[in-house]
Amino acid sequence: MSSSSESPSDTATLDSGVSSVKPDCAESLDENVLPKVEELELSLSDIKSEVAADALPISPTEPVRVRRARGRPRIHPQRSPTTSSSAKARSKTGCITCRKRKKKCDETKPFCQSCKKNNIHCEGYKPVELWKSGKEREAEARRASLDVKYELPPLMEGVENDVDRILLQHFVTRASCVLSLDGNHSNNPFTKILLPMALKHEGLMHSVLCLSASHFCSVNPSREHQERQAYHRGRALHLLHHDLERQKAGGDGGNIIFEDHNVAQILVHLLNTICEGSTDGEYRMHLQAAKKIVMSQKSKNGDFQCLIDEFVYYHWIASEVTSLEGTEIRMMDDFNLPFTLNPETAGMIGVSDGLFGFMSKISGLRRRIRQRIDTGQEPAMDYEAFHAAHAIDTGLRSWQCPQTPGTPRYTISMLYRQAAWVYLYRTTKESKPHPYISTAVDNGIRYIKELPAEGWIQSNVLLPLFLIGCAAFEEQQRVEVERAFQGLMACTGLGNIASAKEVVEEVWRLMDRGDPDSWDWEKIINARGWDFLAT
Repeated sequence: MSSSSESPSDTATLDSGVSSVKPDCAESLDENVLPKVEELELSLSDIKSEVAADALPISPTEPVRVRRARGRPRIHPQRSPTTSSSAKARSKTGCITCRKRKKKCDETKPFCQSCKKNNIHCEGYKPVELWKSGKEREAEARRASLDVKYELPPLMEGVENDVDRILLQHFVTRASCVLSLDGNHSNNPFTKILLPMALKHEGLMHSVLCLSASHFCSVNPSREHQERQAYHRGRALHLLHHDLERQKAGGDGGNIIFEDHNVAQILVHLLNTICEGSTDGEYRMHLQAAKKIVMSQKSKNGDFQCLIDEFVYYHWIASEVTSLEGTEIRMMDDFNLPFTLNPETAGMIGVSDGLFGFMSKISGLRRRIRQRIDTGQEPAMDYEAFHAAHAIDTGLRSWQCPQTPGTPRYTISMLYRQAAWVYLYRTTKESKPHPYISTAVDNGIRYIKELPAEGWIQSNVLLPLFLIGCAAFEEQQRVEVERAFQGLMACTGLGNIASAKEVVEEVWRLMDRGDPDSWDWEKIINARGWDFLAT
């Protein structure tokens, strides 16, 4: 078409123009170099359509809305460009060590192999926590708040836990009753005098609890109570030693003035050997210390001094019945002890009524006769021994019981009188059956049967029962003695009863063989390596 073609005149004009320019550019351009003009190839896809007038923004700040092409729906929220679909979450079930070290754990139970290979201590795995609902967690929190409680401090020094409180109650209701003749707690010297002192002194309280634990274990053995017994014993001896060292350092010229609570500790430790049934002579150490205190000082507390005098003299004289050692306690001519006690309030029969004065005289007579036999002196019963035996026999026959007739105290006092005469007969006569000794043993058994089976009265029966048992030649008498021993063990629970019974049975075997030495049970006890109190 004409519109798209060029005219000859135009071409001529162009040629003339070009030719006219050539001479001017000849100096700067090479004649052989011509500029190249490249044609542009356009496609329809490169041409953008104009925005429609009605799609223009209302305001300059409003973004241009571009219609999206049809296809897959939009993903909301959009994925982060850095998140890979193949990434995995870190495991929380590895062992504690690997998690701390931020190392991969192979989760081998109970200890992982990774720690083992690296020679590292594996701390194991956290316990699996079960999922719980909000109500369950709330209920647990409520229960935890209700379970919170604060322990109360001890009310009394030395009484540290529930077991100790049980032991203290046992001492008040049971143990103290079998250690004294008074079953009334208001008059019992161990609860009336000793216990108030223990409330003020920790060492004495430990001693009391040790004694109570010993008695408790003799009745009902328990490992828990045995452990508490050992604990209280150690604490009591430690505190006693500390007090004595302090008093010795502050004393005048090394003389120790023992305080009342320290003296009470010595008495309680002596009783502890009786409850335990100790046969190694441990009681003798405590008894010697108590004897020294009685002879050298007096307490300002009159009631406590009476308890000390009665307690020490009772066990001092009773120890001579079962031991080769001993010296006669100097008495007045009427066989009274060197102190005064009210028989109605005395805690131990035999001391307040003067019967133990006869016991001490008989023990001295036995030592004299034994010495003459061992040295081969004839006769064993010389004039002096005969005179002493006659004086003791006369004193026992004229003795008047200070107790009210018909009461248990009267019965047990008469039992001690009977046992003292049996003791004298077995000391001065040959060891063979005789109607006199048979009658005396029968009467002693009758007194024992008349006594009520209560701990407070049975606590004083062992010594006369031992003496009467060592004189039981007849089978029926032995049956009654064995029954009395069994009842005594069931009633009081003292550990030394079994040892006394075993010695009596050995005396019976010697009697049956006609052994003349069956009268000397002290030697039998010594031959066994024993040393104990029959109280």
